[in-house]
Amino acid sequence: MESGPAIFAGTVFALFGAALLVWTGTRVAHRAPVAHGVHQTAAATLATLAGCAALALAVWSFTRV
Repeated sequence: MESGPAIFAGTVFALFGAALLVWTGTRVAHRAPVAHGVHQTAAATLATLAGCAALALAVWSFTRV
């Protein structure tokens, strides 16, 4: 009964983390701003850390199944 929410949360975290990492990588590759008004390196670093954290939460959620 409790595996359903864990699977849903893990899927959401995995999709969000992967999409954020792909989006950040694409923006950096095209030398486009990742966030307006923020230094390029700081924005890319923070977005990458957030994407990795979301993927880590996805892995943690999937281990709870």
